[in-house]
Amino acid sequence: MAHIGTSDNPLRVAIIGSGPSGFYAADHLQKQKDLVIEIDMYDKLPTPFGLVRGGVAPDHQKIKSVTKVYDKIAEHPLFRFYGNVTFGKDITYADIAEHYHAVIYAVGAQTDRALGIPGEHLIGSHPATEFVGWYNGHPDYRHLQFDLSQTSAAIIGVGNVAMDVARILARSEAELKTTDIADYALEALSKSSIREIHIFGRRGPAQAAFTNPEIKELGEMEEADLIIHPREIMIDPLSRAYLDSPDADKKDVKNVQIMEEFSKRPPQGKRKRIYLHFLASPVELFGEECVQGMKIVRNELVSDDKGGVRPRATDQYEMFDVGLVFRSVGYMGVPLPDVPFYEKWGTIPHELGRVLTAHDSGVHHIGNYVVGWIKRGPSGIIGTNKPDSVETVESLLADVKAGQLLAPQHPHRDAVESLLKGRGIRFVTYADWQRLDRLEVARGEALGRPRLKFCTIEEMLAALDEQPS
Repeated sequence: MAHIGTSDNPLRVAIIGSGPSGFYAADHLQKQKDLVIEIDMYDKLPTPFGLVRGGVAPDHQKIKSVTKVYDKIAEHPLFRFYGNVTFGKDITYADIAEHYHAVIYAVGAQTDRALGIPGEHLIGSHPATEFVGWYNGHPDYRHLQFDLSQTSAAIIGVGNVAMDVARILARSEAELKTTDIADYALEALSKSSIREIHIFGRRGPAQAAFTNPEIKELGEMEEADLIIHPREIMIDPLSRAYLDSPDADKKDVKNVQIMEEFSKRPPQGKRKRIYLHFLASPVELFGEECVQGMKIVRNELVSDDKGGVRPRATDQYEMFDVGLVFRSVGYMGVPLPDVPFYEKWGTIPHELGRVLTAHDSGVHHIGNYVVGWIKRGPSGIIGTNKPDSVETVESLLADVKAGQLLAPQHPHRDAVESLLKGRGIRFVTYADWQRLDRLEVARGEALGRPRLKFCTIEEMLAALDEQPS
C-alpha cells in the first residue's frame, strides 16, 4: 500500500456519476502533484454533467457554461470517461473492488419526496423531477406526457426547482425558442392551455428557499403577471424578529423586499398569471381518476426546538380548482446495489465523506467515499459541491497515507476496458461526448437555438455511428 500513487503503481479511483460533485472530486485529485492518480468516471448516460445538463432550466444558459471547467478536468491525460455504463448492472461493486483502490459515489438525488396526502397519485399529479427531466430531454423521462390542456396548475414548494417549473410553464413560445429545451417539449408547451399557475409554500415569505434572481425573474415574465396578495406577504412576529436580527440571511431579507415590491404592483393584463401563496400546505388532491382540485390548510409559524420556526396547521382551509400538480418539496437519493444507504434521509451514510457501513455505525466501508447530494442531501447550488467534494477527497488522501484502501487484483485500466468489452457494453468516451456536443450545437444553430439535444440513448449512439471519429 505504501507505494500506491507512483508511475508504476498509480492510485486508481472510480467516480460513479458525472455531475458537478464528481468533477470537483476529480479536480481535487488531479491537484495532488505528489501522487499519480488515474481517474475513471462512469455515468449511466452517454452524456456527462448530471443536473447541469438534465436539471438546470433551459432558459438559464449562463449557468450551464460551468461545463467549460469540467472539459478542462476531462482533458487530463489520466482521466477517462465511461458513459452509457450503469453501476450495479454493467459494472458491479465487486468489479470496482477488483480494479480500483477507491470509489467515489457522486450519483446525486434522483427522485422526489412524497407529500403523503390522499390523491397524491391521481393522474395529473407529478414529481417535479419528472417534468424537469422531460423538458430538458433526459432519456429517462422522454416518454412522459403532461396534460397541458388544463387551464390551471399548482406547484407545491418554493425552492429554485419550483421556480424553474413555474417559469417554463409561463414562458412564451418565442422565449422558449431561444433555449435548448427539448424539441418535443417546445412543441407541447407552445400549445399549452395553462393560464393560471399557483405556487404554494408551507412556511412564510421569509423562509422561502428560492434565491433572489429566481423571484426577480418570475416577476419579469413576457406573458405572465406575478400576483402576490398582500395577505401572503404579511410578516409574522417570529419572521420579523429574524429578519431584523444580525443572523438574518441576506438572501431572505432581499427576497422579502422583492416580494413586497411585487405585491404593490397591479396586474398588467398578461395572458397568464402566477400566484404565490405562503403558509399553505396541501392536505388532499381531489378527482375520480385525474386531479380536479386541491385542498390546502392555512398554517401559522411557531418556534421549533432548534431556534427556528415551523408551520402549524390552523382550522382554515381553501379549495383550488387545478388539473395539474407538480410536487417540488425536495429531492431524495435512491439506493445503489451493494452500497450502504440511509432510507430516512435518502443518502449514503458517511463521516467526512467516508462511507459508513450503516448510519451512526462509526465503521468505515474501506475504500468507499461519497460526494454531493447523495452525501449531504439536496441542498446548495452548483458551487456548493466544490468544498463538499474537497472534504471527501481529503479523507481519501488521508486513507492513502494510512493504507486504508481497497486491494484490487487487477489495478490496470486496460483490464477494465477488457471487462466492459467482454460483456458487450458499448461505452462512450469523452471524445465521443464531444462529438455529440458539436452535433447538438450544429443542429441548434440551424434553428437559431443554442443546441438541439438528442433525447434518447439510441439517437445518441446512432449519431456517433453516422459520424465516426
